[in-house]
Amino acid sequence: MELNNPGITLITRYFSDFSATQLNQLSMLDDLYKEWNEKINVISRKDMEGLYLKHILHSMAIAAIVDFSEGENLEILDIGTGGGFPGIPLAIMFPEVKFTLADSIGKKLKVIDAIVEATGINNITTRHTRVEEINDKKFDFIVSRAVAPIKDLWKWGKPLLKKGRSMESFKNGMFLLKGGDLSQEIFESNLRPHSWEISSIYEEDFFKEKFVLYCPSL
Repeated sequence: MELNNPGITLITRYFSDFSATQLNQLSMLDDLYKEWNEKINVISRKDMEGLYLKHILHSMAIAAIVDFSEGENLEILDIGTGGGFPGIPLAIMFPEVKFTLADSIGKKLKVIDAIVEATGINNITTRHTRVEEINDKKFDFIVSRAVAPIKDLWKWGKPLLKKGRSMESFKNGMFLLKGGDLSQEIFESNLRPHSWEISSIYEEDFFKEKFVLYCPSL
């Protein structure tokens, strides 16, 4: 199946350690997002043809930095997941990790729930809530993609992070997908995040001026 899907060919150029189940789940995303996007617009119409490049592979840039499979019983929160990014691709990559995908817009979570059911992804829970209203659970890591300024994401996310270290390689913290000139945004956050250029991971022009930021728990 993956050989007939250009999106899978793109992903396996950079990530190759997939089971048949994972490849099947990734392959199914194309038709599922096209079908659901006709009913509920969760991805820009002009971006649908670039689903695997602009959404799935972009989400997986976090996995090029951190291997969540190193930890045991990790729980990760995706803040403002929208159409399920970066949460769904990361959940497929790390089936042993529990992901909570949170968003304040219920119709987007309806799409996620349907995709999760259709693909058989069994490590995703959705929560229809504003992240600042979550007060009953803490997480090992938080991920998010361009939802809000770093200072706001940190303000919302910091109280939800478990203290200490769940993995040898990284302290508990936040991994953020961001783009453009981030100097002012980082300055206003009063944080000193670690930063990786995604263009050093992937060769496609789309990833120029896109970054993975890591804000460790204090």
